[in-house]
Amino acid sequence: MSVDTSKVATTNADEPATVKKGQKAAGAVANWADERLGLAKATKTMSLRKVFPDHWSFMLGEIALWSFVVLLLTGVFLTLWFDPSMTEVRYNGSYDALRGVQMSSAYASTLHISFDVRGGLLLRQMHHWAAMIFIGAMMIHLLRVYFTGAFRKPRELNWVIGCLLLLLGTLEGFTGYSLPDDLLSGTGVRAADGFMKASPVVGTYMSFFLFGGEFPGDSIIPRLYVIHILLVPGLLLALITAHMVLLVYHKHTQWPGPGRTEENVVGYPLLPVYMAKAGGFFMIVFGTIALLGGLFTLNPVWKFGPYDPSKVTAGSQPDWYMGWPDGLLRIIPALETHLWGHTISWNIMIPILIMPPLMLTILIALPFVEAWITGDKREHHLLQRPRNAPTRTAFMVSLMTFYGLAWAAGGNDIIAIKMHLSINEITYFMRGAVFIGPLIAFVITRRWCISLQRADNDRLLHGYETGVLVRSPDGGYAEKHLPISPTEAFTLTARDRDEVYTPDPDADANGVSKRGARLAKVRSRLSQLMYADNVQKPTQEELHEGEHHSEHELHELESQIAAGPNRHGPSEH
Repeated sequence: MSVDTSKVATTNADEPATVKKGQKAAGAVANWADERLGLAKATKTMSLRKVFPDHWSFMLGEIALWSFVVLLLTGVFLTLWFDPSMTEVRYNGSYDALRGVQMSSAYASTLHISFDVRGGLLLRQMHHWAAMIFIGAMMIHLLRVYFTGAFRKPRELNWVIGCLLLLLGTLEGFTGYSLPDDLLSGTGVRAADGFMKASPVVGTYMSFFLFGGEFPGDSIIPRLYVIHILLVPGLLLALITAHMVLLVYHKHTQWPGPGRTEENVVGYPLLPVYMAKAGGFFMIVFGTIALLGGLFTLNPVWKFGPYDPSKVTAGSQPDWYMGWPDGLLRIIPALETHLWGHTISWNIMIPILIMPPLMLTILIALPFVEAWITGDKREHHLLQRPRNAPTRTAFMVSLMTFYGLAWAAGGNDIIAIKMHLSINEITYFMRGAVFIGPLIAFVITRRWCISLQRADNDRLLHGYETGVLVRSPDGGYAEKHLPISPTEAFTLTARDRDEVYTPDPDADANGVSKRGARLAKVRSRLSQLMYADNVQKPTQEELHEGEHHSEHELHELESQIAAGPNRHGPSEH
């Protein structure tokens, strides 16, 4: 058998083989870079050997990542055509309804992109849809991480980074939809000016500094443009990079199952399997955003007209991710305090200046508060089913309920119009619902999770319902159960038992009170409330007894089927 060596070396049998010139140059460059950067070792240890588990819920973070990539790609295109200037011009473009109207250069360039640049409207709407999906995917990904306990040690810092990414994504979205300088976005900028001026002492200075004078000035669009294309994207890129580096360093979490432990990861390697799947998934996300941008109109700025401070768009709504503070603003009563000639507008400060930072602080603090209550200092790489952490799951559902009700309140005028209801009645209802709703959701979710725990234990000990009814000699009917598979049994038992924190005695042997004794009591009480009524997994003895009972049921069912009138084979009669 002959071997073709023409692709690797040249030789004439009298001289030693020599590497081709192009291959020699490429090898020299690669060797030079590797000696200084350690790329080969880093690739081998950090990338080629990286294993990713396979589960649909892990794609939620990828949707956020790929939609951010689409944002970057479409944003570069829009940057080439957009003019971030508030200079007044007379529009002479192809949109007849606004031809001859005075407007800012920013609004005129937006119309130019929408109607005169080939593919401009598609790319502009893709950019906006990608922003919507980016923030929504981050929120759902954050919920997945919290419900499954993926934020526990050693991933607390990655949780904090994720919360900051959500904040920056929201800020990026606000600055983005403010740039066209149409009547709708201008109304939002006007609201932002009012929010800043509601800040005690420094509010007017903040507004004057940002707008370069009295509202609206001629500097806000250029400044928002710089923030939108440079400052916030740079921070987002840095945090996403840190997020991914920590993901690689800590290894990926995985769902419990046979062969999966806290020490390993069961899945596919980065190359070539995961990279191929990730590339295909990017194409799916890109294609979906392209379809949305091409088929569904988003932010038709040509219908709103240029911004005029004397006008307000009827029925104006911000983008969905800014809806919940707007809803709180709409339903809060008029609350003001007058101190030393100054007015403190609580009806603006509470929903806009206090609640968003407070909610962000609560989210960031959740991993650290739970670790302090439970005293758990172990590393966790196996995920938890939400039902196995009832209090944690119920708390997040209560936050979601508060968010959802506040978000719905942001459309109280639209709800009143479409459903023919009184806007005052809707407002009064929402004022009570934002307080009562989260409490009801907490209680229902917690009891629901505990009931699911009981159902899991019943399935472990007694098997699953077969739907086969057997009549006993005395005429009674009973449904037969069969044992579940070993894989399912392993998954249901792959969880730790809850341990309530018990504080040390308040005083030492000499009767001297210990420092922090009162705080330890609070921690113990919170631990008891957190684990109260939780259903622990069966003990080893209970599992053995349940397995023996299931085997007996199985043999009894088989014998009854064999002896019954529906048995296989010819009948005796």
